[in-house]
Amino acid sequence: KQWYQRRVPITAGITDPTAANFQDTSAVEKYELSKEEYDQKEDTVQAFKKRNKLGRFNPEVQAKLAAQSEENKERASKMSIGDRCEARTPKQPPRRGQVMFVGEVEFKDGHWVGIKFDEPVGKHDGVVEGKRYFKCENKYGAFCQPRMVEVGDFPPEMDFSDDEI
Repeated sequence: KQWYQRRVPITAGITDPTAANFQDTSAVEKYELSKEEYDQKEDTVQAFKKRNKLGRFNPEVQAKLAAQSEENKERASKMSIGDRCEARTPKQPPRRGQVMFVGEVEFKDGHWVGIKFDEPVGKHDGVVEGKRYFKCENKYGAFCQPRMVEVGDFPPEMDFSDDEI
């Protein structure tokens, strides 16, 4: 038996040669809604949350956030750059360091405390989203909400891991 091969170009059946280019989406018309139009729709996640008073649409959550914001502002007003501190954030052990920044930042709402930790347990070197708030070594800096930071006499923790017994 003889077997025959027939070669058919991939574009067979496509009348528009640009239709085969699935990488270029510049010619695709985009569907966009204004914020006002989205707010009026009833079949959105936002509408569901409003109906069920979930998340930011829950008055109890709003009251709690307002109280936390006020507490952060009050605690931040009592902190000074250079103070020794201990940060107690959820799901992390207490971390000691020095207050390097107190105030409002561009990347989040509210008052924040920039801390230079004694050990490399931070997230950055004082730069967040391209803006320098304070200076420290990489992985030694972090921002915490003031309500998670206690200022006081917190000497640097001693590292005994290299000592001989």
